[in-house]
Amino acid sequence: MTPETDPPFRRIAAELRRRITEGELAAGERVPSTRRIAEEWGVALATATKVLTTLSLEGLVESRPRVGTVVAPGVRTPGPVREQGRHRGQGRHPARTPGEPPARASRRTDHAPLPAPGPEQETGPESQPESDQELTRARIVRAAVEIVDAEGLTALSMRGVAARLGVAAMSPYRYVGSKEELLLLMADSAFGEAAYPATAPEGWRAQLELSARTLWSLFRRHPWLAQLGSLTRPLLLPNLMVHAEWALSALDGRGLDARTMLDVHVLVYGYVEGIAANLEREAQAEAASGLSEDEWMDRQAPAFRAITTSPRYPVFSRLVQSIEGGYDLDLDTLFEFGLRSLLDGLTDLVEGRTQPPAGA
Repeated sequence: MTPETDPPFRRIAAELRRRITEGELAAGERVPSTRRIAEEWGVALATATKVLTTLSLEGLVESRPRVGTVVAPGVRTPGPVREQGRHRGQGRHPARTPGEPPARASRRTDHAPLPAPGPEQETGPESQPESDQELTRARIVRAAVEIVDAEGLTALSMRGVAARLGVAAMSPYRYVGSKEELLLLMADSAFGEAAYPATAPEGWRAQLELSARTLWSLFRRHPWLAQLGSLTRPLLLPNLMVHAEWALSALDGRGLDARTMLDVHVLVYGYVEGIAANLEREAQAEAASGLSEDEWMDRQAPAFRAITTSPRYPVFSRLVQSIEGGYDLDLDTLFEFGLRSLLDGLTDLVEGRTQPPAGA
């Protein structure tokens, strides 16, 4: 084929390849997202996904969760086809007072280490290109998780998954009936990435802390998880129930009635999920605005100054102005503070010093 008759994805890939190899896009710099490619070149999202997949297989780009697709480190000229390793759990800068310099605090993205996927997750041989492997449900789920980790839930489509895997658009439907079913499989796979020790730590509180931190680490790794369910319409997933069973076992045998045990479990889970929901919301806001947290806060500086100098909000103004360097909202720190406070409040109830509230 000549360049004029090449498929659109090849022509677009060639242009982005040129920008990378000629230095217009440097190592670590973001390349256009699938949505930007679709808008700029007037192609479908599936075609745009195929563009980035092609460049990834050439070793020119790689996906980074909550960042997007970036030029791979050390790229000079197109190299042999290979599969790039994927980076996980990159933390974002904490929110800060507008006009203040960015905080230099180290961000932890996982409170508990997560084990490598087990054999049942079918990671497959790393040296074999995806296009040469047999299509399986596990491969489809893994590809979908990689897309959503990098670009958010709005980027997920069955066609996009097919394009990433280099198969026909309808092929995934032989293994997964719908996008909705795929989301459930993705969530179950993600919740199954962490396991609990065979011997539980001593005491109900230590067990609940381990449960909450394990869930937080999974939400940190896959922020979209917190967007899928609700407390009133929970996800009925086997691997999510493993976390519920661990939490309920921590409360078992302490004289609590069944309703109170379930209420405590839902309260703790709801707290973790509620804080985690802000991870994906921030990612969505950054994608929509094109501004990082720091950049967005800087643009709010005039409005923020108007509030902090107004006599209508004396307590807020005094508190903010009393903190040297401004107030940094760090979700990891807030999570730990809230978990400690929540469990402090539950101690008397769980240890039998108070009775459950009426109606519980």
